[in-house]
Amino acid sequence: MHNTKILLIDDEKSIVQLIEMVLRKEGFHHIYTAGTGKEALLQLAKYGADIILLDVMLPDLTGFELCPKIRELSDAHIIYLTARTSDLDVLTGFATGGDDYVTKPFNPLEIAARIKARLRRGVPSQSPLPRAEDTRNRYDFGSFVLDEFAGELQVNGSPVPCPAQAYQLLQFLCKNPNIVFSKSQLYEAVWGIEGIGDDNTVMVHIRKIRERIEPDPGEPRYLVTVRGLGYKLMKDKQV
Repeated sequence: MHNTKILLIDDEKSIVQLIEMVLRKEGFHHIYTAGTGKEALLQLAKYGADIILLDVMLPDLTGFELCPKIRELSDAHIIYLTARTSDLDVLTGFATGGDDYVTKPFNPLEIAARIKARLRRGVPSQSPLPRAEDTRNRYDFGSFVLDEFAGELQVNGSPVPCPAQAYQLLQFLCKNPNIVFSKSQLYEAVWGIEGIGDDNTVMVHIRKIRERIEPDPGEPRYLVTVRGLGYKLMKDKQV
């Protein structure tokens, strides 16, 4: 944790001070702050970041406007921190490149828990050569394949870009085909903490997956909804 770089973007000084204090107590020491979008981009270009905490309402532009600019510079894990709680706001947060969405008021310890959960998942190995003990696999579902070693989703034989959290969600489902999971179970499995109140997070990423793997996302044949229970990834045993 001591090497993790965190960029905190919020113009409310009291919130910034509180979050920074809690994160330092939790063992994070490389914390940079910015009160505007312009300052945030300068900080990001200068120091880089592994985790970005992003407020939506900033003096010069919104977090929704800033997030795509951040994505041009960084693949950091972006957690929105905002008082805007409508379904449209949540969907906009994910659509613009966010990975998680936390509404104000919040407990700073929850932020620390989400960061730690993300870090426990680490980053994919960049080793170009397989090792004898390597347990990564290719999951073949016919029209799409998830190749863990390449860190790649292939649809109809061609690589398809997939956001990190959507990839990890699909990876979990590929490892557990034909099993129904609730939204909270999926959130806990992929994001690392109990998914109370995070239904939108899972729904948005399910949609991202369907847009990539389904011939008709509106009528899914692979990643199906089991009404009242959750989702499951269907696999023909003959594939």
